[in-house]
Amino acid sequence: MALPLLEAPCTTQNSRVSLMACMQGGSAPSDRDERKAVIERSYKQIFFHALKVDREPYLESQYLNGSITVRDFIRGLLLSERFLSDYYHCNSNYRMIDQVIGRVLGRLVYSNEERLRWSIVIAERGFTAFVDQLLDSDEYLSNFGFDLVPSQRSRLLPGRRAGELPIYQQFPRYGSDWRDVMAKRAPSPNQILAPTGQVSDAWINGQPPAWAIKVWLAFAVVGGLEITRVLLTVALAALRHS
Repeated sequence: MALPLLEAPCTTQNSRVSLMACMQGGSAPSDRDERKAVIERSYKQIFFHALKVDREPYLESQYLNGSITVRDFIRGLLLSERFLSDYYHCNSNYRMIDQVIGRVLGRLVYSNEERLRWSIVIAERGFTAFVDQLLDSDEYLSNFGFDLVPSQRSRLLPGRRAGELPIYQQFPRYGSDWRDVMAKRAPSPNQILAPTGQVSDAWINGQPPAWAIKVWLAFAVVGGLEITRVLLTVALAALRHS
């Protein structure tokens, strides 16, 4: 039996204000150029930027022809192979909750109770259920509905004129723990590996033995002379028949 969704009080030291002034209007975009602009804002909100190979052409075509809403497009990006491999699999559940809530609801996580609440959902029902519950929540629908791209909500901070940093600056793609693990796995830049993955015992300080270098140079010289001979032969034959 699955655990019920825990209550997480919406408490924060910061007072909420209206959405950022740059938010688009409340109606669904009708013009194709407007829809393309929505697509670009969606990529920026979820990925900050997306390379050409990371884009989702089928998802884009569905939105451009009106088959899906902006909310559906956001869901598709969150469940895409790129997001799963580059974000979800590189983070703990707690950090993933920070990442997704920041991008989808436009705010920071309220407390550890909220992290615990959603971590139980991910553990029991999976990441897809977590995304679906966020997109179906009253908080998401009341702020962004079906046709607005999620955007960070402005906040009044005591003692500060400016608002908070953008979410993607507060939460890089992966944390220091994943970065440190990958750094340990990476080979040394000065290490030359044999096909077996081990440096040959005959090599000294990462360099092949002297006889191997001489043989390689001999082949290079012979090959260069042979290429020169062939080119000269072709050139002379062309001159004779011109």
